[in-house]
Amino acid sequence: MKKYDVIVIGTGAGNILTDAALDSGLKVAQIEKDKFGGTCLTKGCIPTKVMVTAADMIRNNEEVHKIGVESQPMKVNWKVLSRRVWQKIDESKEIVEEYKQEKNLDVYEGRAFFVRDKVLQVEYNQGGFSEEITADIIVLAAGARSRRIKLQGMETTSYLTSEDIFGASWPQKPYKSLIIVGAGAIGTEFAHAFSSFGTKVTVVQFEDRLLPKMDKDISKYLGERFADLGIKVHYNQISKKITQKDGEKVLQIEDKITGEIKELKAEEILVAAGVVPNTDLLDLSNTSIQMNTQGWIRTNEFLETSVEGVYAIGDINGHGQLRHKANYEADILVHNLFPEALPPGQVAEGMKPERRFARFEYIPSVTYTYPQVSSIGLSEEEARKQASEKGWDIRVGYHHYSSTAKGYAMGFEPGDKEDGFIKVIIDAKSKYILGVHIIGAEAGILLQPYASLLGSGRIEHLVYEQEIASEETKKARATDYSRYLDPHKVTSITEAMTAHPALTELVMWTQYFVPMK
Repeated sequence: MKKYDVIVIGTGAGNILTDAALDSGLKVAQIEKDKFGGTCLTKGCIPTKVMVTAADMIRNNEEVHKIGVESQPMKVNWKVLSRRVWQKIDESKEIVEEYKQEKNLDVYEGRAFFVRDKVLQVEYNQGGFSEEITADIIVLAAGARSRRIKLQGMETTSYLTSEDIFGASWPQKPYKSLIIVGAGAIGTEFAHAFSSFGTKVTVVQFEDRLLPKMDKDISKYLGERFADLGIKVHYNQISKKITQKDGEKVLQIEDKITGEIKELKAEEILVAAGVVPNTDLLDLSNTSIQMNTQGWIRTNEFLETSVEGVYAIGDINGHGQLRHKANYEADILVHNLFPEALPPGQVAEGMKPERRFARFEYIPSVTYTYPQVSSIGLSEEEARKQASEKGWDIRVGYHHYSSTAKGYAMGFEPGDKEDGFIKVIIDAKSKYILGVHIIGAEAGILLQPYASLLGSGRIEHLVYEQEIASEETKKARATDYSRYLDPHKVTSITEAMTAHPALTELVMWTQYFVPMK
């Protein structure tokens, strides 16, 4: 058996831990079965943002006449766009080669699986198996993958997922027509992108609204804007059967309320029905690592699992499938496990307690539709459900783009269907902000002040998964373990989340580039 100081499974946010362990002079094993860089770089948020940014330009151009600018219709240059998408994805090749040059690092390309607690093997991509390996610290950052739904006819007619599009099935040109099954963040972003590129897009949604996890006012407004842009949405639909006819794919759907059966036709079908954790690939049944009923790894506020010395971050722990949330968790583990690797600007000097913990109530999110959607905290519906128990007096405020001078300058006027808004939900008694939701131009950037505010000041220690606790965690829970982040200090930036990949990273990541000697 080969012994390491640290084993990291996954090369998305897991690379933050790998780098910190190497900077601390430790012997590290890094394991990856897919492209290096994780979902975000290779098949998720970064390549999709390359697409939707081009789509935004096209949509904005359609609106500039309102501010007195004449323009010609824009269209996508698919060859250039494709080159830019794959230029980013192919950075994964550079990443793996750079890691292979590290002295204290062994890179394993293959599927990691547990033999027993804290003992792993790797099934190499090229065939064969590694010897057994172990480490004092094991970090599970193995992510999630697209949920593949079962449809009648799948044996003869296929559909795509986002992994397929950013893989072997990348289209040679925009589809003439596209059916998208699912209207969460992934489905709606693809709908925006391809519709802007001239594709006739039809969305099939199981729920009664777009973005069902978002505030209802946001979902309603986005649905109206999709209709204005020519994106047809079928709500309350069950996808039943997939076939092929006359060179097109046919999706049979059933209205779950009326029972009506319809057939939709398109050149291609994309299924964006959420994600499932990669826990099944790890053979966790050979260990004492606990999962919840959905298969996500259970972790406490210190990212510990039920096996001491094993941690889980990112998509696989079920606290949210967002890269910036994974980065936040990775930074917490670096702070707690490898503090000597922290640059001076990220060290909270004199702060007690020194050990960081996670809070998941205020995770910012951005969906890059047209218009953009951003959110943090509770929806109005969630807040009102909790109001009686929490003693809240819920108040809701709205502010439209057209009510600001800059909004008017951008062409938004009261009553316009394009006039987006911010919605803020508070408790009138405590004046606490409970939730913020924005839909409109640059919503991702506009959310950041709230993300920073809600991530600073006094951060109360909240226990997650009470029964999961190392001895150090038990001691922490027995004391007053809150933290105070002074908003005047750089630690209020280093310990805050910013949505990825938003332009807010320009200002929020500045600490990585300022010499702190």
